[in-house]
Amino acid sequence: MSDLYARHRGVLPDWLALYYEEPLEITHGEGRHVWDSEGNKYLDFFGGILTTMTAHALPEVTKAVAEQAGRIVHSSTLYLNRPMVELAERIAHISGIPDARVFFTTSGTEANDTALLLATTHRRSNTVLAMRNSYHGRSFSAVGITGNRGWSPTSLSPLQTLYVHGGVRGRGPFAGLDDAAFVDACVADLKDLLGHTRAPAALIAEPIQGVGGFTSPPDGLYAAFREVLDEHGILWIADEVQTGWGRTGEHFWGWQAHGRNGPPDIVTFAKGIGNGMSVGGVIARSEIMNCLDANSISTFGGTQITMAAALANLSYLLEHDLQGNARRVGGLLIERLRAAAAQDPGVREVRGRGLMIGVELTRPGTGLADPDRASAVLEAARADGLLIGKGGGHDTSALRVAPPLSLTVAEAEEGAAILESALRSTR
Repeated sequence: MSDLYARHRGVLPDWLALYYEEPLEITHGEGRHVWDSEGNKYLDFFGGILTTMTAHALPEVTKAVAEQAGRIVHSSTLYLNRPMVELAERIAHISGIPDARVFFTTSGTEANDTALLLATTHRRSNTVLAMRNSYHGRSFSAVGITGNRGWSPTSLSPLQTLYVHGGVRGRGPFAGLDDAAFVDACVADLKDLLGHTRAPAALIAEPIQGVGGFTSPPDGLYAAFREVLDEHGILWIADEVQTGWGRTGEHFWGWQAHGRNGPPDIVTFAKGIGNGMSVGGVIARSEIMNCLDANSISTFGGTQITMAAALANLSYLLEHDLQGNARRVGGLLIERLRAAAAQDPGVREVRGRGLMIGVELTRPGTGLADPDRASAVLEAARADGLLIGKGGGHDTSALRVAPPLSLTVAEAEEGAAILESALRSTR
């Protein structure tokens, strides 16, 4: 392992972060478990950053990949592509967007880039509204709208970005308000902001902020925002890269917790739909998707092998009601973690929906982030056979828990017990 780490350091960028003091090489997985190169077995509660959404080595997906690879792997979008059309039809239908069109990419970053291109072109404006503490990818334009300082290495951008309150319920100037007053204050802030700028192209927002530590506003905030946006013709882009496909349990899409005024104008997706394959995409009304007046293709977006995987994965997810499983097992896991946190003065909050759970750590009695303890808990959980993630603001003091959606009750109990032990050992 030390040899591979040295080789990694020798040829890859210094800013390419690795978890753990002794980095881990994962060699194979099955179900909700993975194994490292030394033969250690782990319960996986992070799924390659919420990407192995259904299960590791899911037979239905691996079979679809193998069969498609035996026919043709790739041809580009210059040719008709049956798996791409079939998947687009299914996604358009379940998106809730009328007369929807779907464009496939290879990542969430590229999906958000495409959404920004569409919105700014359609609206003839390069001003974008984004949420504080947000994360939308690592490309130049996506970094330019990211509101999380820890993931924004440059202030240079092709876009003018204005940041709005509301993505983090428990911190900031409105934290002490009740939910209704919080929404009212955030809406008033948005109205005030719009009075000081040219009309933006769009608001882009994660229904639950992923890298930001699984934070979210009260239900209905983005519906209230939508009423203001519609008055100005401003588009709403829902970044569903981490929240889509039933992970939150209560809804298939995260925006549905805020959807009293209908679906967003644009939805971006990635991660879980491919169950580990590189699939991303954009859904938009036809008038928005078709606004580009120059040639555009995608070499690798929508390639046959990834479409075959995503089709099989989506079918499995729907046929086995994994959204319902996320709601049931996720609810149990959240309550189990909240019971453990009640005995720990360093746990500020256990939050989340379904199988998207954040555990925020602070220094007892101060409210200040505790990134050192977050790292220690990560290490302790790994030592006992559990993989989790980290997130939050620039202090990265929230633990991120996001297992595959096929998680069993027994595995939820096992993971909760390991995490409780890790918290206890690091007090």
